[in-house]
Amino acid sequence: MKKVTILDGGMGQELLRRSLREVTPMWSADVMLNEPQLVADLHADFIRAGADVITLNTYTATPSRLRREGHFEFIEKLHQSAIDAAKQAKDVTERSETKIAACLPPLVASYRTEAVLSYESSLSEYRQLVELQADGCDLFICETMSSIVEAKAALTAAKESGKPVWLALSVQDNGQKRLRSGEHLLDAINSLVGLSNEGPDAVLLNCSKPEAIDSAWSTLSQVTCPIGAYANGFTSVESLYPGDTVKVLESRRDLGPDAYASYAQQWITQGATIVGGCCEIGPSHIARIRQMLDQT
Repeated sequence: MKKVTILDGGMGQELLRRSLREVTPMWSADVMLNEPQLVADLHADFIRAGADVITLNTYTATPSRLRREGHFEFIEKLHQSAIDAAKQAKDVTERSETKIAACLPPLVASYRTEAVLSYESSLSEYRQLVELQADGCDLFICETMSSIVEAKAALTAAKESGKPVWLALSVQDNGQKRLRSGEHLLDAINSLVGLSNEGPDAVLLNCSKPEAIDSAWSTLSQVTCPIGAYANGFTSVESLYPGDTVKVLESRRDLGPDAYASYAQQWITQGATIVGGCCEIGPSHIARIRQMLDQT
């Protein structure tokens, strides 16, 4: 059987359940700054659940977001704390083989591509993030990329590190095989995967409904590099705007560990070699995927 790499699940929503702090637009950077042990503990729970790769908790710690909230002075501390938490989790679980993925997220807001910066400005910010994270990671994930411009900037900056780079694209939840920008997924793949030596080492779909990922799978499967997916468990993301908190989003009640593992199994059957979870997908979901793989 082909080797399948299991990613962790979503950090932000799980930390929301574990923290007693008031939710802020900086979430989950706020927790990283004030409750770093919660982050280390959650990383460890994902590792124990069976994750081969854990991702740094730096999703909201971008230059643009921190400047907007008036906290740019914390950028270096946030990234170093995230690296320390991930390494601590590896030490505690005694899983030295676990890989740490650096996170290159949307710079201003998830899903809202009208907020995307120019290519030049995006590239500059992503290069800053790469510099902050490169020494503490084994690979980079450019994740929840919802427009070709932002994805290209993230991919270019990450490849400059010389480390493996995985590109994770977020598609609309209506099954139309388009990025959240409205651009066709096939156009995005043709533009980004065909960048010769600057192309990604793997292409994934993420932070979309699993049903939307199913609909887009025939397009994703056309690439020749490894493919995979990690879906979210939201009912909808339409109500989330720049500066909002995640409190405006509602979790699904029909996507427990068994249901989610069934989607993951289907993706693996169709060629995925990397699977995991995004927002609202917790350690129990990852543990069920690991159990499923161990039984096959």
